[in-house]
Amino acid sequence: MIQSRSMHRRQKGAITCDKPLRTALLTFVIETLSVKKKFNIDSPSFTPTLLNSSLTSLAVNGSAIKPTGLSPKAANAAPFKPKGLGSETGAYPKKQYNPTAPDWQLGPSPDVQEFLPQSHSVPPTIGETNGSLHQALYDPYVTPPSSMATSTHTPQSTQINPYSQDSTTTNSSSYYQNSSFAQPIQYHLYTSLGPHREALLPYQRAAHDFFIPDALREELQRKSATTLQTLPNTTLPPQIDHYHSLVPLDTNSQKNATLFGYPSWIYKAVSSKDGNTYALRRLEGYRLTNEKAIRRVQDWKRIINANVVTVLEAFTNRGFGESALIFITDYHPCAKTLAETHFASSSRYSSRVQDARVTEQVLWSYVIQIANALKTIHGAGLAARVVESTKILVTSKNRIRLNACAILDVVQHDMPNSVVDHQREDLLQFGRLILGLGTNNPSVTQNLTKAMEQFSRSYPPPLKEKVFGLLGVGATKIESIDDFLIGMEHQLLSNLDSSLHSDDQLTTYLNRELENSRLVRLMTKLNFILERPEYGAQWAEHGERWSIKLFRDYVFHQVDAQGNPMLDLGHVIGSLNKLDAGSEEKIVLTSRDDQVCLVVSFREMKRAIESVYSELAKAGRRGL
Repeated sequence: MIQSRSMHRRQKGAITCDKPLRTALLTFVIETLSVKKKFNIDSPSFTPTLLNSSLTSLAVNGSAIKPTGLSPKAANAAPFKPKGLGSETGAYPKKQYNPTAPDWQLGPSPDVQEFLPQSHSVPPTIGETNGSLHQALYDPYVTPPSSMATSTHTPQSTQINPYSQDSTTTNSSSYYQNSSFAQPIQYHLYTSLGPHREALLPYQRAAHDFFIPDALREELQRKSATTLQTLPNTTLPPQIDHYHSLVPLDTNSQKNATLFGYPSWIYKAVSSKDGNTYALRRLEGYRLTNEKAIRRVQDWKRIINANVVTVLEAFTNRGFGESALIFITDYHPCAKTLAETHFASSSRYSSRVQDARVTEQVLWSYVIQIANALKTIHGAGLAARVVESTKILVTSKNRIRLNACAILDVVQHDMPNSVVDHQREDLLQFGRLILGLGTNNPSVTQNLTKAMEQFSRSYPPPLKEKVFGLLGVGATKIESIDDFLIGMEHQLLSNLDSSLHSDDQLTTYLNRELENSRLVRLMTKLNFILERPEYGAQWAEHGERWSIKLFRDYVFHQVDAQGNPMLDLGHVIGSLNKLDAGSEEKIVLTSRDDQVCLVVSFREMKRAIESVYSELAKAGRRGL
């Protein structure tokens, strides 16, 4: 009983002795958090007085109570280092300088530790030998994935480092680690594609060398202007079916019904369905008596050949005031017929006109192209029936197309002649056409013998034998288009070679115009940025906008030593190309009063333009 009372007094004394200590600590915390107290770095370190006096006086039955506050020796204690769960040393390893790390990971001094966020810890694994907990420390910003493979403690799950550029990573999900960063394809780096046949020195080149040839440009522009041509004051019907804006294309206003049996007229019309321009041929006064006749057009719609004008549709219409048969075909602007190209004299002094005989190479080209068209037509079980100089179009240089092929099949659908007879007639017309072109005489049938003698003196035997075979007067008679093509390997290959050279030339011209809108986009951005009236007159006088204004003067406002303006297209194109490429070349930008000079690179100017333009674009989107 005495021992229990003594223990009770000991416990009670211990409880009462702890109250002053807790009171002192609470008072210290309240005074520290008070807003009236200001922190002073010159003040001495705090040491609680009640703590020492209370602890030294507390002793019950010879046993001292362990103090629960801070000891004054804590000021000399080692710095606190948190222990990692899986670390063997109990602390994070000290960061060392890594010469292989990227420059952006290094601070201003090797002695200064930059803050690096650490990765989240993975679930610990129990070691196989001593059962201790280990965790692999992995810094996704510093530690390369290869060092993880050499660690003695491998985690259960592989960590993916999205900033690593180590190509040795084999994890299937690490998309960005499998290849190092590469610049995109440089679309602004253009080279002159071959073949090159002009050996011009640099001083011999002119501004047009940057663009397609003037002759080709003018030809394309004429075709575009002809396609858009309209006839404001016309007596033609405003619309035929779904075709409108009719413009006559005939160069002769006289009616001629010799070939088709009906007077025919040709127009240019625009379709209201797709907005494209087509050729509309009208056979005046035709009346459809049998539906089978118009169905013959379906066979011609399947003829797709580079030397045949494609037939699209045919129908009857009374829009011209009377019944007429309408054929719709592809439209080739500025096209001429072979008769207009080779037989029409442009001068009234016909006796002074030089010999317009077609050269052998051009004539072989015509022969091969017409043979190509007849091969496709005859192979489909049809016949052209209009191999005439007035119905063959010259759409470009030495490029011909057979036109109006389906008309006679509709108009003369009840003729007793077979398709084979019509195909033989095609070969005969073919021979007469080539003979007339070679002798520059469209009426060779009036004196065929004399024309053949003249042709024999002007052209080599291979061409003469082919033409005479078509006419049925040679040693070898040609019965079909397949017989005609036999023995023409050399001419076919030569024509193919010429076509490939022409394709290379057009590809070279196209390469000059490739992405030519880049310079337009750059100049558009410059004009978007400079002189914004809604932001005041001083908009372009501050920050990056001022340097852009000086760059504009450098490109477009150059002057010579006498102060005269320099209109140098090469300087403008070269500067804009370097700007688009982001070249590191340095240039000097001078203010208009010659008081300020800036040395910048084209890359810096490109970044400045993109930055200011992005700000304007964002402001425009916010306004929407």
